[in-house]
Amino acid sequence: MAKAKAVGIPSGVEKRLVSVSVPIKDVEPAVLLRLGKGGPRGFWAREGRWFAHFGSAATVEVDSAADGPDRFAKVWAEARTIFSCSWKDPQSRVNPPSPRLFGGFSFHSDHVAEEPWEHFPSALFVLPKIELVGGDENGVLTLRRLHVPSANPAQCRQELRDELASVRDRLTTAPPEVHPSDVCIPATRSETELESWTTMVNRALAEVSDGVLSNVVMARVQTASFEGVIDPVDVALNLWRENPGSHVFLFEPAPGHSLLGAAPETVATVQGGFFRATAVAGSVARGNTPEEQKSLARQLLKSEKDRREHQVCVEDMVARLAEISQDIQAQPEPHVLTLSAIQHLETAITAELHPDETVLSALEALHPTPAVCGFPRDRAMEFLQAAEAFRRGWYAGPVGWFDSDGNGVFVPALRSAVGRGKEWRLFAGAGIVAGSDASREWAETRIKFRPVLKALSGARAEPYSEDEEAQGS
Repeated sequence: MAKAKAVGIPSGVEKRLVSVSVPIKDVEPAVLLRLGKGGPRGFWAREGRWFAHFGSAATVEVDSAADGPDRFAKVWAEARTIFSCSWKDPQSRVNPPSPRLFGGFSFHSDHVAEEPWEHFPSALFVLPKIELVGGDENGVLTLRRLHVPSANPAQCRQELRDELASVRDRLTTAPPEVHPSDVCIPATRSETELESWTTMVNRALAEVSDGVLSNVVMARVQTASFEGVIDPVDVALNLWRENPGSHVFLFEPAPGHSLLGAAPETVATVQGGFFRATAVAGSVARGNTPEEQKSLARQLLKSEKDRREHQVCVEDMVARLAEISQDIQAQPEPHVLTLSAIQHLETAITAELHPDETVLSALEALHPTPAVCGFPRDRAMEFLQAAEAFRRGWYAGPVGWFDSDGNGVFVPALRSAVGRGKEWRLFAGAGIVAGSDASREWAETRIKFRPVLKALSGARAEPYSEDEEAQGS
């Protein structure tokens, strides 16, 4: 069932969401994230703009597979019960931003939260207690709390202001962040052998040849084991530094249980009713020199196979947007998106949402796109559930944030890993269309593993403790 829960307040009791904010300068996201160690944490960034948060004032969760098909609408309905009691402190030095919930959804609607996804239900969102918006010269630090309306609201507001001032002081007086210099070399293992992968690809190609599928996006898993416990904050910040142009995310709903990655695309961005997304499908390596990068980009633009895979994604997204929007525009020709290790075909799509539609209703219409699943959608989903020997969990599901106005940004959880302590599982996929070759698609997934594997290897590793492992379970 879907449920909204206020931290520390019984259900059925009247609540008020109070927000207080202060300006803050020159605080690195790592400082705030380390301050929140031991509770829910998150980091969301692209280029210089970022959000970091810790703690929880409230949560919204869909934990039943039976509710899966309606989970987007149910999350919005439960979130509105939180947003409806929002109150901003008129004496804040800056106007508090609209309340935001951060989290995401599993790939499959019938997802069961089992290891390694035991803290990741079908949908989970956190209203942070502390949120820091950075990227501008002046950041904004916000504290939020749901409380029972008291007989002395002035005293309550002052308590919140004092607590926020204490957090600000701890952030501004913290020592500078020291980046780890050592490299941790993990023991890696592919959970899918090349022979099994080839069999799956050939099965997919047979369905493509028979006209049952236009394309299907298959994934595989690689495990990375370390001698010590890897710090997810280090990993996320390494991804951010090393992958300009990607959408970097870290979501840690429980201590030691983290999902992080660097997605190349957005599945839905909404601001004031205006919708934006990017269709990203069709790939080639980046190359080792600028000349090689440009040559490979030209080959990608001329590739009939990759153009066909890309066009299926664009056309399906445009068709599904027609249900909830108008004035839909897609760029007539794709361009090449060049990332740290790979290049993709990319097409920007915009639309004007119908009244009362939100970023969550856009997700409901679009997820999963052909870029992460295949086309036709239902048959591709059936194929993946039968062919893939692992549970996708939140891999390729939409992750991000939304606010009380229905605005938000969501990306698919691609180039991602889920980690617990010293054990991490990395995910990478490849689109199979007519003309695909199993060995080339295998090589493409190896390229897609690189960003997260490099970020993991550059993170600090703390000594392994069975007590710490048990605490996060």
